[in-house]
Amino acid sequence: MTYHTLSAPCQAVYEIKKSEFLAFAYPIKRKDELMFHVEQLKSSYPDARHHCLAYILGDPNNTTHAGFDDDGEPNGTAGRPILNVLQHKGIGNVLVVVVRYFGGIKLGAGGLTRAYATATQMVVDKMVIVPFIPKSVLKVVCSFAHEAQVRYLIGQVKGEILSADYAHDVVMMVQIDSEKATEFAEHLGIYGKIQNI
Repeated sequence: MTYHTLSAPCQAVYEIKKSEFLAFAYPIKRKDELMFHVEQLKSSYPDARHHCLAYILGDPNNTTHAGFDDDGEPNGTAGRPILNVLQHKGIGNVLVVVVRYFGGIKLGAGGLTRAYATATQMVVDKMVIVPFIPKSVLKVVCSFAHEAQVRYLIGQVKGEILSADYAHDVVMMVQIDSEKATEFAEHLGIYGKIQNI
């Protein structure tokens, strides 16, 4: 599962025939994040005529977790062109929202389709693209005596300790690259064990 995603939000503006198309791109991992960004933009730009969007969760080649919304524009003239640009560029875990201010001159269906695609291409051109690396969250249990060694092993695979609980044993929630999970489990050996979450 190798694909690219953007490292940080970015935006671009495209103007044609007095209409303004404000394109906003966000890295996302879950569907609820996209509604958060859309609501933020609707409150920031309440007088805009349309807030059209497309998103891809996960692999851009697997469109089972992709979608779009024309938000009142003629069917297929807004969300679909945005999604097409994202799929063509192979970008996953991404949301693009194009906020449109109508300038009084109608663009027609073809003009709208081109305008939304152009605005999306402009924001894609501003993206800092990074490879997506799947992560796994593991529950690691060890004794107090082995905690330092376990922390060292987590560091060796460039893992991140999300939380640590000190009750009967040390229980850590650890996030590591999925491809390193097996290697980490092998090195953990006698120092601790991985439990199901």
